[in-house]
Amino acid sequence: MSTATLDTTTSERAADTPALLAVSYLRVSTREQAERGGTDEGFSIPAQREANARKANELGARIAREFIDAGESARTADRDGLQDMLAFITASRVQFCIVHKLDRLARNRADDVKIHEALLAAGVTLVSATESIDQTPSGMLVHGIMSSIAEFYSRNLATEVTKGLSQKVAQGGTPMRAPIGYLNVRRTDEQGREIRTVEVDPERAQLITWAFETYAEGETSVTGLLRDLTARGLVTVATPKRPSKPLGKNTLYKLLTNPYYAGVIRYKGALHPGAHEPIVEPALFDQVQSLLTARNAHATRHVQHAHHLKGLLHCGSCGSRMLLDFATNPRGTTYAYFVCSGRAAKKTTCTRRAVPVQVAERLVEDSYAAITISEDDYRHLAAEVDAAFDKRSAGRDQEFADLTTDRARLEAESDKLLAAHFADAIDLPTLKRHQDRIRAGLADIEQRLREHDEQHTGGRAFLHDSLRLLTNAHRAYVHSDAGNRRLANQAFYTRLEITEDERLRPRLAEPFATTLHETTGGKEAKREHSTSSDVACSRKTLWVELRGFEPLTSSMPWRRATNCAIAP
Repeated sequence: MSTATLDTTTSERAADTPALLAVSYLRVSTREQAERGGTDEGFSIPAQREANARKANELGARIAREFIDAGESARTADRDGLQDMLAFITASRVQFCIVHKLDRLARNRADDVKIHEALLAAGVTLVSATESIDQTPSGMLVHGIMSSIAEFYSRNLATEVTKGLSQKVAQGGTPMRAPIGYLNVRRTDEQGREIRTVEVDPERAQLITWAFETYAEGETSVTGLLRDLTARGLVTVATPKRPSKPLGKNTLYKLLTNPYYAGVIRYKGALHPGAHEPIVEPALFDQVQSLLTARNAHATRHVQHAHHLKGLLHCGSCGSRMLLDFATNPRGTTYAYFVCSGRAAKKTTCTRRAVPVQVAERLVEDSYAAITISEDDYRHLAAEVDAAFDKRSAGRDQEFADLTTDRARLEAESDKLLAAHFADAIDLPTLKRHQDRIRAGLADIEQRLREHDEQHTGGRAFLHDSLRLLTNAHRAYVHSDAGNRRLANQAFYTRLEITEDERLRPRLAEPFATTLHETTGGKEAKREHSTSSDVACSRKTLWVELRGFEPLTSSMPWRRATNCAIAP
């Protein structure tokens, strides 16, 4: 919206005759019209201005101010230029309001009546530069007819546009501006017809794909991903009004949840297969959605720890957690201790003495020497793992085949529903209801297929990695920093208790507890278990820091795996 005061006097008035004043209102419906021809106002606004100026000259009036709504629909009266004009004529001595046509002012009968009443209340006469309307009965009749025609045109145009967009979606077309990573392209065919298509943006598409792949690894947040994308140079597509700029956090979140990148168009709440080239695999897109949902439901908390054993130790006498405390002697030297929280808070009758931090560190460090296994033990247990998984997977092939068949059936049903909707056999609410049901069914199948893969491929690899960790656990712990030591303690142990006589009583986590049970029984015990071992898996997630525990490539410093154990 913009306003301008015009100083041009359209005719010479007698010196003693007050000049008649008018306001000129100009409007175009779309930004494209306002910018057509590479100019700031396009073609329509200047044409309307000239017609209104000629009409003011015929009336013997001077246009005091001009009001413009560029790219604003007349289906609503909530337009900046229109509201400014109504406020101006209320506070000014204006006789005429000149419009190029009545439909520039309003395109529904109710708004037309309200605007006309506001003009009459201010003593202003509405004038059309191209239509014969006045305050006579015949003029008012023409005004009413033209207003009704404008409303009919607007409603009919909206219906036709919606119909055209629905047909475009049915053919896989894009009914909106293509998101970042794609380009809206116009070309002319051999018959001179304009063809509008969507093509992959060669500059940005690779960054979008990289963003999905990186986030799916589970090692970064949306904020961290945005920082990396900005550093790699991802910016929006420039327009005549807006230069390129980096994405915002909300924009990136919408990008990660937009199924368009996986070849699916979301239109009026329903999903439709698109004809454009996907730049993200559907499985990768679903994986990102699962991560986003999980992280929204359970926000990750980052806690700063003063010591890597803080919060991990328990009193061996009463079971209370041991707290980190500090004491200063008369010479000003400060010593760190772990004290029983039950005794400190007087919640128990525990008389447990404080344990110096150095003693607690040594006890935990020595415990890793006790759980380290030999290379021979590793090879033996790895063979047992492979045998157990091979035995179980032999009976799960049919289940996998059934899940795959169910997925194909639901996908075919979804295609039939879309075809029925486009043939007007079912309405949009019915389509959305069935799509929600199918989407839930497909999500359940995909989850079960992922669990099937985790329990066999992922579970097998996890147990092999766990066994490998045990072969050099003590050396790796000794050479790790405080942060990695804390992660190692959380991975290997469920509880660390220090007894009254300053001994460590650790409780191993799975699968390490079962693994050491296998190894400490001697060779005879191993042979007994080798014929009856089974694989017990849970869906509990375990994060294991592998850096320092086994050789890794630089691209994979972490591993996320299903918590699986060999059960005796």
